[in-house]
Amino acid sequence: MSARAPFARTAMVMAAGLGKRMRPLTITTPKPLVRVGGKPLIDHVMTHLAEAGMQRVIVNVHYLADALEAHLKARDYPFEVMISDEREQLLETGGGLVKALPMIQEDPFFCLNSDNVWLESARSCFDELRAAWDDSRMDALLLLVPHSRAANYQGVGDFHLDQMGRIIRRRSGRVAPYIYTGIQLLSRRLLAGAPEGAFSTNILWNRAMAEERLYGIAHLGQWFDVGTPGAIEPTAEALLNA
Repeated sequence: MSARAPFARTAMVMAAGLGKRMRPLTITTPKPLVRVGGKPLIDHVMTHLAEAGMQRVIVNVHYLADALEAHLKARDYPFEVMISDEREQLLETGGGLVKALPMIQEDPFFCLNSDNVWLESARSCFDELRAAWDDSRMDALLLLVPHSRAANYQGVGDFHLDQMGRIIRRRSGRVAPYIYTGIQLLSRRLLAGAPEGAFSTNILWNRAMAEERLYGIAHLGQWFDVGTPGAIEPTAEALLNA
């Protein structure tokens, strides 16, 4: 599929989580509204989505949903915003995708976390994912980042990539060279036969991995792990100096 084709103009933004690692800031504020550099986390994401030419963005809500929904309705985004309401039950990442799927009319479509902060390289990460997408081989294409470009990150990594770009999970007790950024391009095929109720996208990834249909590419810009309050100030400083 050509990178010039107008495809993947829909994004699902995961914003329903409890934000436990960001406490005490998230006791009264949903994590997507926590400010970094004077701007709510979700608006960092929305700015990138606007620049990437999105036409429809679906946002799921659960924790302190009224505050998040009011924020979204008050903004004048250059795309349609739809709410996937999980107030009654938090469905996790996989279940949230299944619930929102009727609103997602495109195939493939983007899915990303609402607490993502990153800097682009010469081309946006969404264009990089679009250009790398091969519908005949892929059910999911994940944006990964090496440790050298993952600011604030102190973990041991998530994945390896083989020579074909297929994803391999980190083995227990080992270090993996790539971290998942929380951004991915998905085919609706990935959700075929998905479980009911709350479940993790990892279940779907594992199946795609077994079928050699889970791929990844490396982000060429900087990515920031903003999972705890201590990461806010250094991230804000880096954005100011970028």
